[in-house]
Amino acid sequence: ETGGQLTVLRYHNVYGPGLPRDTPYAGVAAIFSSALARGEAPRVFEDGGQRRDFVHVDDVAQANVLALTSDVAATFNVGSGEQRTILDLAKAFADAAGGQDPVVTGEFRLGDVRHVTADTARIRAELGWSPAVPFRAGIRQLAGELIPSRR
Repeated sequence: ETGGQLTVLRYHNVYGPGLPRDTPYAGVAAIFSSALARGEAPRVFEDGGQRRDFVHVDDVAQANVLALTSDVAATFNVGSGEQRTILDLAKAFADAAGGQDPVVTGEFRLGDVRHVTADTARIRAELGWSPAVPFRAGIRQLAGELIPSRR
């Protein structure tokens, strides 16, 4: 009614500096880093083949800046645009932290979705955004922050 515009950013699995840990709302990256910080192996549910889109917080911040300074009103997925498995993430964390190899448990969480990935074509085309932080570099950075022995 007022002629206002709305831009919506749909973040996928965000990780990076400042990632909250040990809360009921912690994502899988935080759960794995907490386990490694305790000297435990990351526990991977199902078969580890669940696909997700992990995006670094610096890339999310850049998407926000572009959205705030643009006249485009739309809904955008903010993700890396790359599919990675939960097992990929656990292995990358274990490698970066020098910790134990992940353990695939076969357990599952009720209501967990098998695959959630992002189509980032729209934000790339309309805002000129693209992720800049490579997955393994971002995981190494996070492991160094969250696991003091890796600094």
